[in-house]
Amino acid sequence: MLKRLQDSPVRSAIPSADVMARGVVPLGRGARGLRGVVASVGTGALAHAAGGLEPAELERRLLEIGFVEGARIEILHEGALGGDPIAVRIDDARVALRRREADAVLIQVEAGRLRPRRGLAA
Repeated sequence: MLKRLQDSPVRSAIPSADVMARGVVPLGRGARGLRGVVASVGTGALAHAAGGLEPAELERRLLEIGFVEGARIEILHEGALGGDPIAVRIDDARVALRRREADAVLIQVEAGRLRPRRGLAA
């Protein structure tokens, strides 16, 4: 699985270790209790490869909901099966998102933990 991921176009959309070391991660990687600030919204190849909306449409919808740079964010709840969807507080609003859509939102982590990725072991 890891070999195929490295060769796929999705690889470019996955944050590098350098990005994660600075505390900037995709929202979809977070677990319940994760808090932070939206650093950027952009879909790249990840959302398109996940079978979701067209990247520009997903980005537009996320911005309209309130996922704008500087907005305070917290993961409030995770679905029972596989942790999908997630309930998120974005400033004063509450929103539910699929993790593949949440991966389009990069956040600067202040507190909390990340979910381990499944299926990436060699």
